[in-house]
Amino acid sequence: MALTTRKTSGEPRPDPGRGGGSTAPARSGVRAALSTARRSLVGLLVLLAALGGLLAWGVGTDRTGWGPKLALDLEGGTQMILSPSLQGEDTGQEITAEQLDQAVEIIRQRVDGSGVAEAEIATQSGSNIVVSMPGVPSPETRELIQTSAQMNFRPVLTTAAAEPVPEGQRVPDDELPEPTAEPTDASDPNWITPELYREFEETDCTAPQSPEEREAQDADAPIVACEPEAGTKYLLGPVEIQGTDIEDASYGTEQNSQGVSLNRFAVNLQFGREATGTFQQLSERLYGIGSATPGDPRHQFAILLDGQVVIAPQMNAVISDGKAQITGDYTEEQARFLAEQLKYGALPMSFEIQSEQQISATLGADQLRMGIVAGIIGLVLVCMYSLFQYRLLGLVTISSLVVAGVLTWLAISLLGWSANYRLSLAGVAGLIVAIGQTADSFIVYFERIRDEIRSGRSIPAAVDHGWRRARQTVLASKAVNLLAAGVLYFVAVGNVRGFAFTLGLTAIADLLVVFLFTHPVMVLLARTRYFGGGGKHSGLNPEALDAVPLYRGAGRLREPAPEHDGLTIAERRRRAAQGAPPDRPAPQDAPVGASSSARTTEENA
Repeated sequence: MALTTRKTSGEPRPDPGRGGGSTAPARSGVRAALSTARRSLVGLLVLLAALGGLLAWGVGTDRTGWGPKLALDLEGGTQMILSPSLQGEDTGQEITAEQLDQAVEIIRQRVDGSGVAEAEIATQSGSNIVVSMPGVPSPETRELIQTSAQMNFRPVLTTAAAEPVPEGQRVPDDELPEPTAEPTDASDPNWITPELYREFEETDCTAPQSPEEREAQDADAPIVACEPEAGTKYLLGPVEIQGTDIEDASYGTEQNSQGVSLNRFAVNLQFGREATGTFQQLSERLYGIGSATPGDPRHQFAILLDGQVVIAPQMNAVISDGKAQITGDYTEEQARFLAEQLKYGALPMSFEIQSEQQISATLGADQLRMGIVAGIIGLVLVCMYSLFQYRLLGLVTISSLVVAGVLTWLAISLLGWSANYRLSLAGVAGLIVAIGQTADSFIVYFERIRDEIRSGRSIPAAVDHGWRRARQTVLASKAVNLLAAGVLYFVAVGNVRGFAFTLGLTAIADLLVVFLFTHPVMVLLARTRYFGGGGKHSGLNPEALDAVPLYRGAGRLREPAPEHDGLTIAERRRRAAQGAPPDRPAPQDAPVGASSSARTTEENA
């Protein structure tokens, strides 16, 4: 009878979340929460170890350095002034502003094709193009910038070694190939005249050809061309497909007919609608030659860029859909470079480096020093505010910022190695802005925990309930940051893209740190005697937060005020619509037969 009287008078039942007792399910829930927190911390540790180990391996093999690559404004670099000239039928005409703008855009795509290289490309005096790049550009990059758009596809008539044939071994004059009829297609051997074959024998492909020699090639006639890297020279038929007919080019791993990766790199070509039929006819002819006469070099076709053979693959199938794949023993770098040549080859002019000079980063170095000072000042102020506002709880904020900084540093350094990303002053500004945005996530979480403590919850329960509501706000905030960074990255060019990139990268790092470090650490701290008991300087002291205890003695429970009810605005409105006071749960939320006092206890648990 006494037990019944106490229960109906509103005395709370034992609640493990408030320290008033425990049950087996409650203990199981605590163990599960602690286990999840530990797994999250271990996962973060594994991630950091993997990234750090990968960077250490790159440094140990001289593939990269410990720090990120720096952009032009911080490292200095090379400035090249390019003088453009039209080719082919347009030779002698003036270059228009539209053609120059197109050249600038394609050169920018060539330079930045593998990532944010932070190069600066612009026109000068309406006639030249200025390319400023960080560091010293490699020979491949120079070649990529200078190559013209005169890319075309020619069928192979015959091949030979790159060296000229010694005079004593050349074909006698009376045995030189002689055409017997008019050529019927571009692969017809009747294109080979005695004069052309003699030129083929005499050509020395070990010596570089001048641009004038390569530009003099007639698209409607057979030519002799070289492939220096392979050490081969070719006698080629007339042009059948122009490079402008390539709609897209990319690289990836080679796959067999069942779609299984063969762990080899290949280059994928996509031809435009009009060229698809032409390429189908070409593939049918060359594949038929290879099937009828194995080993005949005429089942190859050469892709020429600026009059020089880039590659001469064999035709191993009839391709009717305009999607071709070039396979071979390519490294990833070789496949990527070839794909960029094919994709960005549609440039209506060639370039000559008129002048080249090294530019310093004196101004950028000074600005970087000032930026670092500003970042340190901002970081110190954030740490001071955290310690003042949250006492020892501010140490969680500081340690979270350190983890976020390490994660961002590793990511930027690895991206500089793998994607040629370079950190510019704009990127540094993005990192400084990210300090405040990262601290915002912790403030939202900690304030939500404090609200739950003010509503009367125990500290472990306040951490759990506060996280369930704070994470929605954190996710929404970071989604907005990522959206803004994405729009800015794809719309802007140059240094602004670097700012957007670092802004998005730090937003992702912030999410990882909040979910895998900050919250798990709070779960573990809430189960300690000092923080879980609301120590004086813990930042979670209920008395310092003016929390009203749930049980006020003499069988009385505190009535939570609306501002301390622990509910969001949306939850209050939903409960008001159900006919319940905003500070109380709706009747259907409580167990059947429970009193109003018991419902209050359940709602605060």
